[in-house]
Amino acid sequence: MNPHWIAFFKILVLLIVATVLILLFPPAHEFVAMAGRDLFYFWWLILLMALAVWLIWGLGSKKK
Repeated sequence: MNPHWIAFFKILVLLIVATVLILLFPPAHEFVAMAGRDLFYFWWLILLMALAVWLIWGLGSKKK
């Protein structure tokens, strides 16, 4: 089977599973939506976390 079709079916299954979970668990959907809104307001926190990860693993790695 073509790798493009395999990727298409994986994405399709992922979307179907996500839709079913959203329909089965509306409180979880509301929690995710609320978290998304909060992350939109706290974008600076995401940037600080990305900077910390870069400093720890990017600059902390030994040069070969």
